[in-house]
Amino acid sequence: MKYRARGETRSVPSPPPLTALRRAHLAEYGTTPDGRLFRGVRGGDLPEGTYCRVWRKARASALTPEDAASPLARRPYDLRHAAVSTWLNAGVPSTQVAEWAGHSVGALHQIYAKCIVGQEDAARERIAAALGDGSGA
Repeated sequence: MKYRARGETRSVPSPPPLTALRRAHLAEYGTTPDGRLFRGVRGGDLPEGTYCRVWRKARASALTPEDAASPLARRPYDLRHAAVSTWLNAGVPSTQVAEWAGHSVGALHQIYAKCIVGQEDAARERIAAALGDGSGA
């Protein structure tokens, strides 16, 4: 991973359904000697062409034809952006999201501020609750 020392790790949240899928995969296939989840047919790195071909097939299978024709999840890396945007829109504090994503808070806000929508009412309610006023005004 860029900007990390070899062997450095970072913890990120994993919802129970995704955790179950990952555990089932690990139970059936294990990992490569260096800990990666996926390997090529000969045991080495998974070729990028193979990864992209499988991604395109999975995307076409999982999405409606309209969504498949859109930029939605066009690249596997787009899932990272979707996760970070989801965390922010769920109201997870930006300091926590930045830690999980491996960003500084400044970089997180620069990249993702436009993705945070619909939180004004909830923010006003949190402020009112903090001030002991249940009116939400």
